Amino acid sequence: MNNLTIFDHPLIQHKTTILRQTTTSNKEFRELVEEITMLMCYEALRDLPLEDVEIETPITKTTQKMIKGKKLAVVPILRAGLGMVNGLLQLVPSAKVGHIGMYRDEETLEPHEYYCKLPADIEERLIVVVDPMLATGGSAIDAIRQIKGYGGQHIKFLCMIAAPEGIKALKEAHPDVEIYCANVDEKLNENGYIVPGLGDAGDRIFGTK
Repeated sequence: MNNLTIFDHPLIQHKTTILRQTTTSNKEFRELVEEITMLMCYEALRDLPLEDVEIETPITKTTQKMIKGKKLAVVPILRAGLGMVNGLLQLVPSAKVGHIGMYRDEETLEPHEYYCKLPADIEERLIVVVDPMLATGGSAIDAIRQIKGYGGQHIKFLCMIAAPEGIKALKEAHPDVEIYCANVDEKLNENGYIVPGLGDAGDRIFGTK
């Protein structure tokens, strides 16, 4: 199963390059994360199911298409994933938002969960897990495992920059999850950071060090 989509759209590539630059301000970084998320989600949500509904235009009654059933749950991995939420909500304002808090042990690089709050009807929704970076894959793997434990079934994972190691680990752990990313970078360095990457996405979104 080929569950990996890498976006080659010129707008996504252009904006991701600006995102990487050290000269990009925190404000610009936040705006770019939101814009790139919108562009990625437009394609990633291509398979949302539709149903026929009867509506009335100023001219006549007609049968047209609308999204069917319970629509979407967005689950950011805290804290950097928060930067992607508004981009998705711009497209699907009715989506519910869950949160999973993870931090990475700087010594072992292993993820640790500190918070999990999901919509009560999570099993009925398409779940989009968002995190700007997929490095070792540990946080994404653990977050998706948590979601499945609460009954989540149809899951997509969206990131902007991924390391080959993270993609491999996520695909092996959750072969049923569709992965979408804007760029696959060269590798992880000895500290578990993506090269060339863009640094710490959370710090750049929130202006922390």
